[in-house]
Amino acid sequence: MAFIKKILVTGVVVSVAAVAGFSWWAKSPLTTAPPVIEFTITPGSGVGAAAQQMAKAGVPVNPQLFNILARVTGQAGRIKAGSYELKPDTSPRRLLTQLVRGEFAQESITIVEGWTFRQMRAAIQAHQRLRHDTVGLSDEELMKKVSTEYTKPEGLFFPDTYLFAKGSSELAIYKQAHQAMLNHLKAAWETRDPSLPYKNPYEALTMASIIEKETGQKSERTMIAGVFVNRLRTGMMLQTDPAVIYGMGTSFVGDIRKKDLMTDTPYNTYTRAGLPPTPISLPGIQSLSAALAPARTQALYFVARGDGTSQFSDNLNDHNRAVNQYQRRINQ
Repeated sequence: MAFIKKILVTGVVVSVAAVAGFSWWAKSPLTTAPPVIEFTITPGSGVGAAAQQMAKAGVPVNPQLFNILARVTGQAGRIKAGSYELKPDTSPRRLLTQLVRGEFAQESITIVEGWTFRQMRAAIQAHQRLRHDTVGLSDEELMKKVSTEYTKPEGLFFPDTYLFAKGSSELAIYKQAHQAMLNHLKAAWETRDPSLPYKNPYEALTMASIIEKETGQKSERTMIAGVFVNRLRTGMMLQTDPAVIYGMGTSFVGDIRKKDLMTDTPYNTYTRAGLPPTPISLPGIQSLSAALAPARTQALYFVARGDGTSQFSDNLNDHNRAVNQYQRRINQ
């Protein structure tokens, strides 16, 4: 009888030790040689297959113990397929939480304010962590997949940094950036001064794209907007060089000439009145705000001072003097 009790006590001790050891293993950091180990769980994988895929990718986790951990915690059927990263000091329990929550490896892409849509497409297509599912589509074909309202893409994508899981669809980035622009444009439009000379939000977006290209000085954007709004109201030509350059396309090689200003295109605001037919860049939030809340000013002209700022003038005589001073370096 004493012998049987001894066996039972020994069994209990072994069981407790096993549970304690398992608990210690589940909470202890996994040893990782490289800073980060990337691995992918394929769709349809159960916990056993997932454990094997991690081990094959170099994740130093015991597949059998991981399988047991997932089952005893009731998480075995909740693992999500996707691309992941194992970072230093991650325990098996934390690793299981990653897989259950779908905490995928995060990548990012930055769309820069003032880029054209062509530049945006090039950056997206060059990103190695995206799934390139829009290659071969024309701009018009791409827009059909993104929008039910617009056919021309220029200006309709918000410049920002977008996070995504490795292997995400390019199309998903386009849709996200397009929706972000619509949201920002709607918010700005709803707070506008009703007297502004825009027929619809798209015209305001076009103005914002011009402001974005006209100045790198954030503090001047409302004044630039005020000048162009004044020109629209008085029937003056906008005469904005960035629109002319955009209309020149790939023929622009770095210098705008008098001949270019006289060559008519739909975007030549020296030969055609009003706004160009589409935006000319991807405007940021400050240019959108400036277009819909311009400075109240009498200014009709501005010229670059050469230091990144502009000189604003209310009349042509003052403007000509400013041109002589800052552009031609003629002392008055």
